[in-house]
Amino acid sequence: MLLADLNSTTLLTHLPWVVFVFCLGACVGSFVNVVVHRLPRGMSLSVPPSRCERCGARLRFFRENLPILGWLLLRGRCRYCRQSFSAGYMFVELGMALLFVFLYVVLFWVSWRTPWLGSIGGEWWSMQSFARAWPAYVLLSFLMASLWAMTVIDARTFTIPIQIPMFITVLAFILWPVQGWLATAWPRAVTWPIPGVTWWWFTVSCGGMLGVIVSRLLLAVGLFRWSFADYEEYVQDDEPLADYPHARREMGVEFIYLLPIIAGLILGGVVGGMLPEAGAAGPARVLQALGGSFIGYLSGCGIVWAVRMFGTLAFGREAMGLGDVHLMGAVGAVLGWFDPLVVFFLAPFFGLAWVFVAGLVSRFTRKQGRELPYGPHLAAATVVLFFARPMFVDAWQVMVPTIPMPQRVLEPLADPKMSLAPSGHPEIVEFPDPFLDEFRPSGRLNGRRGLGMVASTTSPDPLGSAGTPVVTWMVTGPGE
Repeated sequence: MLLADLNSTTLLTHLPWVVFVFCLGACVGSFVNVVVHRLPRGMSLSVPPSRCERCGARLRFFRENLPILGWLLLRGRCRYCRQSFSAGYMFVELGMALLFVFLYVVLFWVSWRTPWLGSIGGEWWSMQSFARAWPAYVLLSFLMASLWAMTVIDARTFTIPIQIPMFITVLAFILWPVQGWLATAWPRAVTWPIPGVTWWWFTVSCGGMLGVIVSRLLLAVGLFRWSFADYEEYVQDDEPLADYPHARREMGVEFIYLLPIIAGLILGGVVGGMLPEAGAAGPARVLQALGGSFIGYLSGCGIVWAVRMFGTLAFGREAMGLGDVHLMGAVGAVLGWFDPLVVFFLAPFFGLAWVFVAGLVSRFTRKQGRELPYGPHLAAATVVLFFARPMFVDAWQVMVPTIPMPQRVLEPLADPKMSLAPSGHPEIVEFPDPFLDEFRPSGRLNGRRGLGMVASTTSPDPLGSAGTPVVTWMVTGPGE
């Protein structure tokens, strides 16, 4: 429990970071307000600066435009013309600030041994601390903020501006290698936030991303054309969607766009199979972090794009938007390859729940229920999967106990050799550090609960081959 961890030491350690992430979240919330208001209208995010829409007075950052406080100090009105500002802007800023704080508390402050909350992130975050895990934290928090922005815009306009998921994707490709570099500069962590890759999968992911670059270049120079380029000609006034008659034809255009990507994946697989390192220990942690993000992006985009193409060919109308493709690509780039697959199959339940609730509301209010695109359901499923991960892990173990859930581990697992002490008597146990990940996120070691990492060493003992890095871990008796 968080209250059990409240003492002078933990407060001095965490309170400055909590204040920092609160301010960061408020600033991000303010920027999200700008994105939601301007991007659908085709406006620049920076020009003109924030101003009153009635009198045109500029809102200065350290006075009128200060997140949260600016609205409160002005009492929700323009200083010059007294035009009221929506309280929604302030609530978005406050909500983002609290979300950033909650993420910090769950990942860094709450002990990973705490039931449920501690299992959301796991022991990696606690061992790294915010100073060493800030790239991963920034990615997670920015992903959550972007999901909110995409949800609001998609619900209002039935479109997702590609700039939002593309920004998150590029940020993931930059920050995951940085996180890998930071992690290697300290004693080895026992887990990793996203699934790692072998040499073969690394070359496959690089080949796929090379194909993405080639396709984008061919699109930019005009050798490939945009799909649904004439879509706007069929949109009726005051209607967000069009009855487009050539949807099947446009799938051929998109398949041509995908050909370089498919070829890149195949080429990467061939090259990976020729490497002498293929099948051995994975590449350096920086490369594994980058490859894990690449594979996550490709899998997230791939599953939605496949359903989009087959659904469109089957029904003759656009099955899913390209915005959904990029949304899931961003989710995969941040969370790895496995989470987008779970999210995709979880999202329909959110869609059914929305239909049910909207039907009840329309029945009692006698108003037609509002139609909602699929993007918000994907975003909601992503958030629920992240914060309810312990429940999904337990459900996986019940439904498919013989199939291990994909592990967040960077190197092949090795069998530990442990002799546990009698119940209640702690004993020092050594084993290769990736072994811990098999028991993530519960933190249990064959029914024993770890107390803390004592040391990280290199040992030639029978636990593995000479030079195998091992983690010294203190455990207690059964059930503790």
